[in-house]
Amino acid sequence: MSSHDNVTRPTSVNHKASAEAANPKTHPDLSDNQIKDPDEWVSGDEPMTGAQASYLKTLSEQAHDPRAFDPDLDKAEASKRIDRLKQKQGR
Repeated sequence: MSSHDNVTRPTSVNHKASAEAANPKTHPDLSDNQIKDPDEWVSGDEPMTGAQASYLKTLSEQAHDPRAFDPDLDKAEASKRIDRLKQKQGR
């Protein structure tokens, strides 16, 4: 008998299913305290990110509301405008 005969092999685990179930991006918990109002963000008064600017520009064009985009917005205001435009478009 060789030493390899008594080796315990791990069973396969479906990590994908457990990762999807716990992914807050695909299944957000709206009662979670990590979801804060943009007005309460510590960095909310910093300039909006490049991603926010790009998304806000796209949404404002799709909504035919060019005034919704302002390149000088801070992170918090950009987030609020993005949310309003998404809601307006039914997203």
